[in-house]
Amino acid sequence: MAWTVDDIPDQTGRVAVVTGANGGLGLVTTRALAAKGAEVIMAARHPARTERAVEEIRAAVPGARLDVVPLDLASLQSVRACAERIASGRRSIDLLVNNAGVMAIPRAETADGFEMQLGVNHLGHFALTAHIFPLLLRGTAPRVVTVSSSARYFSSGVSPDDPHLSERYGPWRSYGQSKLANLQFTLELQRRADAAGAGLASLAVDPGFSSTDLQAHSHRASGGGWSQAFFYRAVSLFGSTPEVGALPQLRAATDPAARGGEIYGLRWVAHGAPVAVRVPKRHGRPADGAAVWEFSERESGVEFDVGAVVSDT
Repeated sequence: MAWTVDDIPDQTGRVAVVTGANGGLGLVTTRALAAKGAEVIMAARHPARTERAVEEIRAAVPGARLDVVPLDLASLQSVRACAERIASGRRSIDLLVNNAGVMAIPRAETADGFEMQLGVNHLGHFALTAHIFPLLLRGTAPRVVTVSSSARYFSSGVSPDDPHLSERYGPWRSYGQSKLANLQFTLELQRRADAAGAGLASLAVDPGFSSTDLQAHSHRASGGGWSQAFFYRAVSLFGSTPEVGALPQLRAATDPAARGGEIYGLRWVAHGAPVAVRVPKRHGRPADGAAVWEFSERESGVEFDVGAVVSDT
């Protein structure tokens, strides 16, 4: 039988953080979790857009427990401030959904000098997860869900010689690199959590061919680039709705049967039930996961020693 939002267990008493919660898959995820009783911390940019999202959710879910925390993943200072705000007055959180992202945009740099897609999609989320990891360890059955993409097949991994692609930048090459890094981070976090004896599950998600604001932004930012225009048109015609595209991350976040180290996607890419999908061996090599972890610590300046945090918590 197909898994639907009706299968989400009661989330009363759980606290979730969702990045990019003001639109697309993040908005759908926030609304679904709130409808099941979770308190959802909406970590997002664009205050006016976030306020509209809050009004929309509360209209659909009267009494929704929502908290808005500013987050710009293109700034490590903003990431740290967001984590400090989340920790203020809270001893624990139970779920982190690393959902926000940018896709196939012209080359740009974050406030910290990172290539934008790698910086926002991966390094910002790496730093956020590290900062709030102690809160997660004090949560009940804590989970970290990180959104990857089928675009990971466009990449062989973070370039060791030019990770920010200053010499060989391509919008889709960059996006694929960031999305493969998302998956490798997910798997490495699970390995380190298991080694440290932490009762935490780290799962990845592939939302498939889903029509969201992400494609529209990519189309606008590229100035009508032919590949972005083609993808935008195709996904508008044949892609799933955000409500369907969010099902894999909702299942990964809430299904008691989901296990750390799994990746969930739609059975038929744009349609079908959310199911666990196979991770190719070349994407799950421990050595590559360790290399991405070390690179992420070095670039972000954020030490993420899972074992030490577990010992101190």
